[in-house]
Amino acid sequence: MARTVRDANLETRAARSRLKARGKPHYRVIEEGLHLGYRKPRGRRGKPAGAGKWVARHYVGGQAYTVEMIGVADDFSDADGFAVLDYRQAQAKARERMVRRVHAANGVTTGPLTVKAAVEAYLEFLESNRKSAHDSRLRAAAFIYPALGDVEVATLTTDILRKWHVALAKTPARLRTKPGAKQQHREVAADDEAVRRRRSSANRVLTILKAALNHAFAEDKTNTLSDAAWRKVKPFEDVDAARLRYLQIEEARRLINAAEPAFRRLVRAALATGARYGELAALNVEDFNCDSDTLHVRTSKSGKGRHIVLADEGVELFVELAAVRPSHAPMLTKSDGMRWLSSHQGRPMAEACRNGRIEPAANFHALRHTYASHAIMNGVPLLVVAKNLGHADTRMVEKHYGHLAPSYVADAIRAGAPRFGFKPDNNVVELSGRK
Repeated sequence: MARTVRDANLETRAARSRLKARGKPHYRVIEEGLHLGYRKPRGRRGKPAGAGKWVARHYVGGQAYTVEMIGVADDFSDADGFAVLDYRQAQAKARERMVRRVHAANGVTTGPLTVKAAVEAYLEFLESNRKSAHDSRLRAAAFIYPALGDVEVATLTTDILRKWHVALAKTPARLRTKPGAKQQHREVAADDEAVRRRRSSANRVLTILKAALNHAFAEDKTNTLSDAAWRKVKPFEDVDAARLRYLQIEEARRLINAAEPAFRRLVRAALATGARYGELAALNVEDFNCDSDTLHVRTSKSGKGRHIVLADEGVELFVELAAVRPSHAPMLTKSDGMRWLSSHQGRPMAEACRNGRIEPAANFHALRHTYASHAIMNGVPLLVVAKNLGHADTRMVEKHYGHLAPSYVADAIRAGAPRFGFKPDNNVVELSGRK
């Protein structure tokens, strides 16, 4: 095992927290021609600085270097050796990249391609093309590497992959577990919805694996003449059509009234825009344009920005939120004045559902479904809703909300279907909000 080069400024979280954020990383030589660097981020426009990044700097000759990002530093999260790296793991990763770079430059093959190596190469390809690979990396570490990581790609068979896929669908959902402790799982549920969710999750992991194998095959790295072994493995069918939870207008009002003030503003913003939680949390005051009555989402899930057109209620809300505040200030903050961060919405949403008697309880993402569902039921064209939600076309909107849209068939049936004079029983109560 290679010796870990010591550095008092980089080894611990506390030491790194004392470093100054600057334009270039803080470097430490670990091998001749190889430096490990720590890039400390700067907080911008009221947004707190996130975790630092580990980078490797390789000398390529002619007084020139090439720099690549190799992982996120364990400034806040515990290191897992894959997505989050401590100082020792970052050194090991930098040396691994150096060896791989030298081998690739000289056309050296170090051995048969394993599934783990194929997936790692694919994830690096995603990252180099400015696509997020964080979720895929976590799923690969949890579900692909333990069972298939050491298997040579050339020895994979359709039967091996099918058995792995089926077994994955039967594995209970994982629970958050302390690092180093035995992985905890949810209790196995036998209802149809639980089975659907596990199969849907297994399909997502299968998609990652097949994409990695296809990438390796296209690069002629698999030492196989055909991709049939994994191409024949089909995902489970009819498992992605989850029943979307959206709130009735009366439920939405109860939720707003039951939420504490800071969270109430966040809920109102979600219902007025259909934006995702992360998009709302990242908003600054300057992102609201009171001249065009639009809200600018700078970066969405797809990596592209968009402008959300606001209705009167939304305009009034954001005029109130932006009044007499600096343009770089966060648009939506918690009660302590800090920006909403990842997972901060879970507990206040559960509490608001409980206090507002929302049954079954909804998660925050249901507010996005609520916006889209009621907009479509009110006759807003699917393409318009899709653009406001940030979809490139109407396919996702049609898949999830198309049945709610007014249609010639529905109108014709409601106008011309036979009536038999049914009368409600005396003990039947009219549904609230029924049109």
